[in-house]
Amino acid sequence: MRLSVGGIETFVATGGCAFDPALPTVVFLHGAGLDHSVWALLARAFAHRGLGVLAPDLPGHGRSAGAALTSIAAMAEWTAALLGTAGARQARLVGHSMGSLAALETAARYPDRVVALALIATAAPMRVSEELLTAARDNDHAAIDMIALWGNGYRASLGGSLMPGVWMLGGAERLLEKAAPGVLFADLSACNTYRDGLAAAAKIIVPTIVILGGRDLMPPATSGRTLAAAIPAAQVTVLEGAGHMLMSERPEQVLAALRM
Repeated sequence: MRLSVGGIETFVATGGCAFDPALPTVVFLHGAGLDHSVWALLARAFAHRGLGVLAPDLPGHGRSAGAALTSIAAMAEWTAALLGTAGARQARLVGHSMGSLAALETAARYPDRVVALALIATAAPMRVSEELLTAARDNDHAAIDMIALWGNGYRASLGGSLMPGVWMLGGAERLLEKAAPGVLFADLSACNTYRDGLAAAAKIIVPTIVILGGRDLMPPATSGRTLAAAIPAAQVTVLEGAGHMLMSERPEQVLAALRM
């Protein structure tokens, strides 16, 4: 469906079911340079089990208009606006990488609007290497190559998809290639400059699940554990051997962890 969120025409996937704000709502927030399609399997699983699903393309991403937001704070405010526009009074937020920081900051700023958190492939601070930032700034394809290689576990780099005919490494590259020039750099810069993660974590009062890849190189699982330790009573699941792109690498395990 399409909504106008903060004056920006926004595409929001709903998992194959019409969104009903009267149902418990779950919002899926994608990572840097990506779009709603990374949530296809998970969004459908939740939508067909009685939840209202909102999986938006953030501004400037996928099918949404506008320019990419340049800070995690702006993404948090936009997420709160999305809930209001959709008519959802409260929601569970699920975020991947950059989206996990947006979810975290939203929960810290709007504790009455968020009932639970799930942070996937997260860390705070989420530092980005200068080499990657420079390549993204220059719209150099090397940035996409780095993310695809660093972001997938060993099995994914060889194939290993549960879906026949799907090449996870190549699929990650093709999706990142779809981003408009400047979007990946804006996203990575927002992650790199976000310094309020641990302070936001200390404010979280809702049930929180942290899902990490044991072979994630961007950021490593140790950084995710540091963030999780700052969140009261957070549950941590580490998927050994998995990289950063957990929703494609380990969809069944991620789904199982989200249902805890």
